[in-house]
Amino acid sequence: MARTPRARWIEAGLVALTRGGPDAVRVEALAAELGVTKGGFYGYFDGRPALLVEMLDEWERRCTQEVLSHVDAEGGDAATRIRRAGQLTSSEDFHQIDLAVRAWARHDESVAARLRRIDTERMDFLRAMFGTFITDPDEIEARSILAFALAIGRHFIALDHPGRTRLEAIQLAGEHLLRPPK
Repeated sequence: MARTPRARWIEAGLVALTRGGPDAVRVEALAAELGVTKGGFYGYFDGRPALLVEMLDEWERRCTQEVLSHVDAEGGDAATRIRRAGQLTSSEDFHQIDLAVRAWARHDESVAARLRRIDTERMDFLRAMFGTFITDPDEIEARSILAFALAIGRHFIALDHPGRTRLEAIQLAGEHLLRPPK
């Protein structure tokens, strides 16, 4: 699929963000990587801050809006929809961008505010899904938080899972959360 020049700048910015954080998103370095002059950048953006905002827009679109739209379009019961959202967000590219935004948010309050809004949207999805088969509000919240923490934190766990692969252990934990209450 052909990318517009603007989209190429944004994608290069996201790649730089995952490699070195927001300080690595520099117009000259991106131009060199793209094999273009930095003058072309200013035909699309009002400066580096505008690129950073559009990178966050792209992260939000790709990693939340598109995922939830896809899950809604395919439908299914709550467990199926939660599994599908997990599958759609489990790629290494998605995860690297998400982690880079989370690291950036620790040093930039505007990014932190946006991350809180997006995480709240993701949690609201989980709460709504768990709420279709669980009635206890505390259990809905607990399962939503655990599912969200598993999605974010699974890449940080460095241990052996006797008799299972890492993926099997993660899937086991996810399926445990999706069990109907007794």
